[in-house]
Amino acid sequence: VYKRQPLYRQEQEWNRVGVMLSRQTMSNWVLRVAEDWLRPIYDRMHRPLLQREVLHADETTLQVLKLEGRTTRSKCYMWLYRTSGDAEHPIVLYEYQQNRKAENAEVFLKGYTGWLHAGGYSGYHRLPENIWVVGCWAHLRRKFDEAVNALPKEQQVGCAALEGLQYCNILFAIEKELTDLPPEERYIQRLAWSKPVMDALLAWASTNRAAPKSALGKALYYLEEQWPYLIRALEDGRLELSNNLAERSIKPFVIGRKNFLFANTPRGAQSSAVIFSMIETAKANGLDPYRYLVYILTKAPVLAAAHEPDWAVGLL
Repeated sequence: VYKRQPLYRQEQEWNRVGVMLSRQTMSNWVLRVAEDWLRPIYDRMHRPLLQREVLHADETTLQVLKLEGRTTRSKCYMWLYRTSGDAEHPIVLYEYQQNRKAENAEVFLKGYTGWLHAGGYSGYHRLPENIWVVGCWAHLRRKFDEAVNALPKEQQVGCAALEGLQYCNILFAIEKELTDLPPEERYIQRLAWSKPVMDALLAWASTNRAAPKSALGKALYYLEEQWPYLIRALEDGRLELSNNLAERSIKPFVIGRKNFLFANTPRGAQSSAVIFSMIETAKANGLDPYRYLVYILTKAPVLAAAHEPDWAVGLL
């Protein structure tokens, strides 16, 4: 059960040992637990998340079968928001939405002012002006790498895509050297070492041309389009060169989706978002997710029964 097995597999295993436990019953248990005991904690974590000055965001698709007025093949999305590496106590929150509209992020981030690391999705660029989107250099590096690998091996040495890739590699090598510095010093060193490399990359890109639909053409277009967001990494030493934190946090859901494939209802999808939030936040804080969930489900009913008005705070 702890190994994230989908409910239909758990149903099969329980039935094999003589326990006639249906997936519908287990689904109802999961929904009640998520809504009654985990959602209040989720909502309480949302508040300090918005009080941070640096966040990361990402999103991935999810199929939800029973959507009113839409086909079962309609794409829904699981969004992810998390604190950055400067947070003493990381917070990782998933949110289910039926689409990828920028309004979803705007509503979730209402009241937030600060930097937001994101990938190349243009929806983030339509957020209010008090949210400053920071581009992802890892995405750019990946595109140059794809452009290199799209060529026959005998053409890869000395190709233009390899030059672009090397600029990115230099930036990440510099960043590795700056890892242990305090943010204030990292800011100074980036201006001294990383900014000249970024400027050289932009100047190099302006002298190169490629077919728009080619792998190199796509990399160069990404660089040009994302440039205002990519150079934001220079604005504060707490910022990061990539959005890898969010990508690593959303990966467990992507892996889990390969097993459970879809959510049956929007209610189930949102409950999944809440449960994944609890698990990934626990992991980010060095806690055992199973023991943390047991702790919550043991203490929460007791605190609620004692009429503690804000019992969720004591379980964070």
